[in-house]
Amino acid sequence: MPHDMFGNVAVRPSTPRSRKESVLIVSVVVHVVAIVAIGVAQLFAVGSLPAPRRPLAFQEFVPVQVRDIELPPQQRYVRAAWPDTTPTVSPNAAPLVAPLGITEETGLEGSRTTAASSMVIGIERGSALGSVDGVGTAALPPPPPMPRPPVRLHSGIREPRKIVNVPPIYPPVAQAARVQGVVIIEAVIDTTGAVESARVLRSIPLLDQAALDAVRKWTYSPAMLNGMPIPVIMTVTVNFTLTP
Repeated sequence: MPHDMFGNVAVRPSTPRSRKESVLIVSVVVHVVAIVAIGVAQLFAVGSLPAPRRPLAFQEFVPVQVRDIELPPQQRYVRAAWPDTTPTVSPNAAPLVAPLGITEETGLEGSRTTAASSMVIGIERGSALGSVDGVGTAALPPPPPMPRPPVRLHSGIREPRKIVNVPPIYPPVAQAARVQGVVIIEAVIDTTGAVESARVLRSIPLLDQAALDAVRKWTYSPAMLNGMPIPVIMTVTVNFTLTP
């Protein structure tokens, strides 16, 4: 061993390489001991090993039976016979071919006949219902006349006159606010002289509703044109005045 100048033994410090080699040796020894311990434990283990599972697919052969599927019976379509639409010739109809001679009367002349079609009503020749070559149709009543729209007053129309006058009720709010004036309303007078509808043309907000309520209660004589009553559109005014 090396000695220093005083005769002492010099100890060299261990290098990192020597430490790695020692750790490696210890690790190898530990692993070998663990493997040997596992092998010994398997040799002395009690009991038998579990049997491996058999595959489920193709384990047993199951016979398959093939059967014919019964189809539902086919429906038979029977073509319906078309109704006979041959028109029945009325004995009262004019002949299409000139007769070769004079035939005896059968007693059916002038009697009531019915056509095969449901659209034709059997009639008697010479009755009140119209007929064409012995085939008649029922006379329909004329449709009701369409209501005439209201028109504005013009020359030739006799102006309606007020028969019933209902004064407006002065709103208390308007009285307290000292609001007064004239409200102009456009009214539609029907053929009986009643006010059908009304709307405000010139508005005073606090007085409009009171004016409309009063005008709707007025009644007029009908406006006349050529002696017939007609609906008209006319302008009326409602005056609100505060008493001193």
